[in-house]
Amino acid sequence: MLKFNIRGENIEVTDSIRDYVVKRINKLQKFFEDNVEATAHVNLKVYPNRTYKVEVTIPLPYLTLRAEETSNDMYGSVDLVTDKLERQIRKYKTKVNRKSREKGFKNLEFVPTDDDAESQDDLKIVRTKQISLKPMDPEEAVLQMDMLGHDFFVFQDAETDGTSIVYRRKDGRYGLIEAE
Repeated sequence: MLKFNIRGENIEVTDSIRDYVVKRINKLQKFFEDNVEATAHVNLKVYPNRTYKVEVTIPLPYLTLRAEETSNDMYGSVDLVTDKLERQIRKYKTKVNRKSREKGFKNLEFVPTDDDAESQDDLKIVRTKQISLKPMDPEEAVLQMDMLGHDFFVFQDAETDGTSIVYRRKDGRYGLIEAE
């Protein structure tokens, strides 16, 4: 069951906007298991040039969905974000189902991560994160990294049981670091 946390920046979130956002994002629930409980974090922004930006983040136990869209229409932005999230879910389900059939895994889970990365200008550590590593293969880790929009992703390799990292190279391809 999805709960909603809807915030507005430079805009008052009216009942009609709230109802529309809830209605559109609730259509994604058909892709989730019945017992999944998650909070959809929705941020609505209005810029001085009258463009509207909608950001949606839905952290799930096995995946973090995130999308943002900007357009000249608030409702249009909500529609675009919902479509983008649906494409992410379909891509994830297709790829995981294919991989699990090939590898013989019963249930693959992904590590939810926080994509609020803060830049560091010096060597001072300004944030610490703790994650639980879920077993997966490198291809699935690349998929999760791409869906989050990150440049790297830490995971437990399902074959070796070791900790590994996939990363995006400057040439656009991917690299894998395996711990010994």
